[in-house]
Amino acid sequence: MTQPPKPPAVAGLLLAAGGGRRLGGLPKALLEHRGRPLVEHAVRVLREGGCSQVYVVLGAAAAEVRERAELGGCVLVENPEWKLGMGSSLRAGLDSLARAGSWDAALTSLVDQPGIGPEAVARMLAAGGADPSAYRTGLTAASYDGKRGHPVLFGADRWDGIARTATGDRGARAYLKEHAAELTLVECGDAAQPYDIDLPEDLARLDGWSPGLHLP
Repeated sequence: MTQPPKPPAVAGLLLAAGGGRRLGGLPKALLEHRGRPLVEHAVRVLREGGCSQVYVVLGAAAAEVRERAELGGCVLVENPEWKLGMGSSLRAGLDSLARAGSWDAALTSLVDQPGIGPEAVARMLAAGGADPSAYRTGLTAASYDGKRGHPVLFGADRWDGIARTATGDRGARAYLKEHAAELTLVECGDAAQPYDIDLPEDLARLDGWSPGLHLP
């Protein structure tokens, strides 16, 4: 009997190491959203969208995140160089995935975008089709009114190239620009809002955030 084809193995990769410098030093993973740390919400979005395994890159206040957030079942990757910017966290996450040796692609999201929910994640996963080899070479990004955003699906065959160019706070921007002709955009503007929690005024977008709330 012919065995059914093996489905693509796609891990969720959540970048959650930021120290919230422009937020007065409040680590983004620990910002309160719906009564829990924001990192929990971001993990749940990836899982509900279809990622059976989620890798979470921690940095600022990593020990406190481990203590306060419920991240059972996640692979926690600590980035000691988180102060160098998002590029270092992306490299740390992709390196951990590569060492596992079992993934065809990584669906990468940011912890500070609570307006992006499971529907956008599911749409991104569906865009890759059912062929693992296509996932391994794929390069797909969510778009909002035609503008590239997150999540981004990085095929495993591209991880080395992405890691070589991921520096500072630019993440994979240089790689995506260089390979723009190979990038597939998936419109998600009807399913998500791609705002970031970067500045103090953005905290009002968090559900239940109080201006008087400060982390210990």
